[in-house]
Amino acid sequence: MAAAFTVPHRCDSLGGPDGFNPEGGSKNFATSLRPSESSLHEYLRLARGTRRESSGFFLRAETMFNVSTEAENYAEYGWERLHEKSHGEGFLWVVMNRFREGGLYILDEPEGALSPQRQLVLLGRIYQLANEGCQFVISTHSPILMAYPGARIYSLGQTGIDKVRYTDTEHYTVTKAFLQNPEKMMKHLFDGVEPDEG
Repeated sequence: MAAAFTVPHRCDSLGGPDGFNPEGGSKNFATSLRPSESSLHEYLRLARGTRRESSGFFLRAETMFNVSTEAENYAEYGWERLHEKSHGEGFLWVVMNRFREGGLYILDEPEGALSPQRQLVLLGRIYQLANEGCQFVISTHSPILMAYPGARIYSLGQTGIDKVRYTDTEHYTVTKAFLQNPEKMMKHLFDGVEPDEG
C-alpha cells in the first residue's frame, strides 16, 4: 500500500503536471533510457485553475541516474555533474537548486534516495517552497515525509483511493510499533524460522 500526499501552498491553484518526462526531470528533459511508467495516467483527468505553474519538476528516486545523465546536457544552465555526487546528494541538489517559486513538483518515493536526516532537510525545503506558492504531490512510504503539517494524505490500496489521517496510515503504525519495541517485533518476525545450518 502506498500513500500520496499534497502540501498546501499559499496560492489557491496551480496548473497540472502535464508535459513532464515520465523518467523524471523538467519539461525540457527528453531522455527515454528505459520506459517504466504505469498506465495510471490514462485514468486521470487533470483540472486547471486560472494560474499555471511557473516551473516544475518530476523527480523519481528510482530514475535519478537518468536525470543525472540528462542533466549533463544542461551544464551551461548551471547544472552540476550529478553523477559525481551520491544518490541522495544528487537528489537533494536538484531540490535545493532547481525547485523555484510558484512551481509544481511531483516526487515519487523520495525516501528511496534519502536518509532520515536528509528527509528532514527535504521537509524544510518543501516548507520554504510551499510558502513561495509551490505545490507538491508526493508518493511515499515514509512516515517522516507524511508528517508534514497540514498535508492531505491519501491511501492507495485495493479498495481505491481514500483520504486518511497520518496516525491511521499503515506506515505510521508499523514504524511506531517497531520503534517502541524492536525486540518484540523481531521475535514475532523470526519466531518459527529455522536457522540455516549451512
